[in-house]
Amino acid sequence: MKHVPVILLALACAGAVSTLAEATEFRITQKGQQFNPRVLTIKAGDEVVFVNDDTGTHNVFSESAANSFDLKAQRPGASTRVAFPKAGRVDVRCAIHPSMRMTIEVE
Repeated sequence: MKHVPVILLALACAGAVSTLAEATEFRITQKGQQFNPRVLTIKAGDEVVFVNDDTGTHNVFSESAANSFDLKAQRPGASTRVAFPKAGRVDVRCAIHPSMRMTIEVE
């Protein structure tokens, strides 16, 4: 019976690894002071790479309860990866350009 905890730990780790392996990466570009796409549906655990393809700096953030983040000053050419571990609606904005808005639905 001493091996039971080790077996349970191994099974738990295997489940965690398979969950990580199933994560998908999505790309959001910022150009012309707009997000592209403006609406994105992903699964919990997926990652989004925010790419600044614009000529100016952006500050992408979300204060949504499910997944909040703040990329701070993101200069042209920069890209930043964000993981979305929880399901829910994520409203994404740019602190520098208030008209830049998008929604990520995390299932």
